[in-house]
Order: sequence, then structure tokens, then C-alpha cells
Amino acid sequence: MARSLTELAPAESISAEDYEVELAHLQRHLAHLRLATAGLVDGAERGPAITVVFEGFDAAGKGGAIRRVTEALDPRLVRVVPISAPTPRELRHHFLWRFQADLPGTGDMTIYDRSWYGRLLVERVEKLITADDVIRSAREIVNFERSLTDDGQILIKIWMNVSDDVQLERFNDRAADPLKQWKLTDEDWRNRKKRSAYEAAVEDMLALTDAPDAPWHLVNGDHKRSGRLQALRAVIVEIERGLKRQGLPVPASHGDDYLESDS
Repeated sequence: MARSLTELAPAESISAEDYEVELAHLQRHLAHLRLATAGLVDGAERGPAITVVFEGFDAAGKGGAIRRVTEALDPRLVRVVPISAPTPRELRHHFLWRFQADLPGTGDMTIYDRSWYGRLLVERVEKLITADDVIRSAREIVNFERSLTDDGQILIKIWMNVSDDVQLERFNDRAADPLKQWKLTDEDWRNRKKRSAYEAAVEDMLALTDAPDAPWHLVNGDHKRSGRLQALRAVIVEIERGLKRQGLPVPASHGDDYLESDS
């Protein structure tokens, strides 16, 4: 079931008051789900491992979305793994090798801030791999992810999108703020000049790697509050779907009225 950026819902603004109400509902619901999958409430046993992959354009709101997910959880129950360029040692191995040590075990949860999809994005755009490598790597990623979901893991993949105009506005805001300048690098500006190439790479990535048990959730991040809520819903919906798929009980809901459009 191929996905496309053309499927992105329009950006929607939300008032600060409504945002805080919905955020609290979603975070409470996620916290209960996570306690249950960790085997800490309702007499539940440890549930399936949960891996969340965040990808997206620079300044699309990945960091803000990850913070809203993690602040709902006890820090002992979630691990965030930031991914950067591979080291010389990692380059000597298959490209998926460096990610496997951080995969969660039964009852654990890991969030990847960028992931193995760099292979199909930056490595492709920077011509570090060939067109044939792209197709082969996409196939290997699908097989890798299938091996995880076949083993019972819940895999959640979120693409955070941001329009060209909003991205430029956020870049300029970061450049003007001394406390945010560290987030903006020369590499970010260089990547922005290649946006059309990245958009083509994203379209191919979505088409080649969307799968029934590991679908992509496309989040429109042009409005930060809305984007954060969309990401939280995606995490909740996929955890619940994963539990149902394995015939496991889904804990009592908190705030289901906010999830109906995504179920």
C-alpha cells in the first residue's frame, strides 16, 4: 500500500488551550499503554517490544514530537537513540548492522531520531550509493522490518513533513535565536538547496517501504502543535493495532474521542 506526500492532510492550527487539553489526554493514554506493555499495570505480562522511527525534513518538528512522546513516559520505560552519520568502523559493516544493538527487547521501547532510512535519503541524494543500491537497500529494509514484526515487535514509522516556506521561516528563526543557533548548521542549508531531490527520494522511500505491519504515518508539521498531536496519535494507534494483531488485550482507553479519525 504505497504512500505519497500528496496524501498529507492540510496543516491545521489549534489554539493553545485546546492543544493542552488534547495533549494531556493523549499523553495519559500513552502512559497507560506503555505501563501495560512493560507489564506494570492491570496484572499484564511484559508485552511486545516497541520501536518508533522518526524521519522528516530538517525543522519539521521531530524533536518537539519526540519530546511530547517521551515526557508522557517514565524515563526508565523509553530510550531515545539519535542517529548521525556512520563512523568509519560502522561503514565497514552492512548498513543495517549499526542499528541492531539498540533494538528493544520484550517489554521495552526505543525511539530512533532518524534511522536506517538515511540509506534511502541522504546517502541517495549525496550519491553515496547507486540507483541499484537504492532498490536493493529498500528491499533489505523491508525484509529487516518484516523480521522484526514477524517476531512480534511493534514498529511505528513517522514521517514529519514541513513545507518549503515554513522550513525557511524556521531556519531564519533559529539563526536569529542564540539558544537555537546550535540546531542550524551549514549542512542544513546545503540540504535545503537539494529539497527537490529529497522530495523525490522521500516519495520513492514511501512507495518502496510501506507495509501492512509497518506502515508510514505522514504528519504535516507546518503547525507545530498539530504535528505533535498527530505524532502522538500515530504512536497510540499503532501500539493498539499491534496488540490486537497479536491477540493481546488492549488496556482501557483514555481520550478515545481524540483517536477516532486515526483508528
